[in-house]
Amino acid sequence: MNDEMCLEIIDKIFLNVFNEKNPFSIDRTFEVFAFDMKLPKKVYDSTTGEETWADSINPTQFITMKNAEKIDIDRGWMLETEEINSLEELLNTWKKVNYTTTERVFDSIDVVKSDTVYRSEKVYQSTNCGDSKNLVFCDGCYDSEFVLASSRSTNCSFCIRVDDSANCSNSYNVVCSGKISNSLFIQDCNNMHECMFCSHLANKKYCISNMQFEREKYFEIKRAIISWILNS
Repeated sequence: MNDEMCLEIIDKIFLNVFNEKNPFSIDRTFEVFAFDMKLPKKVYDSTTGEETWADSINPTQFITMKNAEKIDIDRGWMLETEEINSLEELLNTWKKVNYTTTERVFDSIDVVKSDTVYRSEKVYQSTNCGDSKNLVFCDGCYDSEFVLASSRSTNCSFCIRVDDSANCSNSYNVVCSGKISNSLFIQDCNNMHECMFCSHLANKKYCISNMQFEREKYFEIKRAIISWILNS
């Protein structure tokens, strides 16, 4: 997994969600779509100085999972017993082994800049994700593929900024909803197809701001909305 592969994933997501080519770099994509997300941040392995990525930057000492496993194999983590005369001495001794493990990736391939990923493939700067493929800037996504800048969602595909939702596809900016497809700006809805700016509705099609539209007019407005999203 590298930047080129990441951009390929973003390109495919954009084509499915907006029917437009992605106009952004990786950094600009982060600024526009993932600016407010809790994602792994760059830190440095305290034992080697190498760059690594961690869920939390609050700890002061880090070690990659790879290097932690190497120490475990080479010499182990036990220390020689010594006399402890104060709490300060005790804490200083603990500091010798108290490293926060980073880039925790399990049963996965092609995962970079990520921490805590399970049984996944092609994941870029994401955290707490599993059983998924082709994720970029995601937090808490499972059983999903081709998802960008989304959180706490499952069974989603080709989505951008989908939060606390399930069974969504080809959609952008969906919150606390289920069974949403080909839609933009949806909140607290269920079973919606080709809708925009809708809240608290179910089983609807070609609705905008909770109003019913004819198909032709709907797509005319949708094209304008997509242009606004990509150019504003």
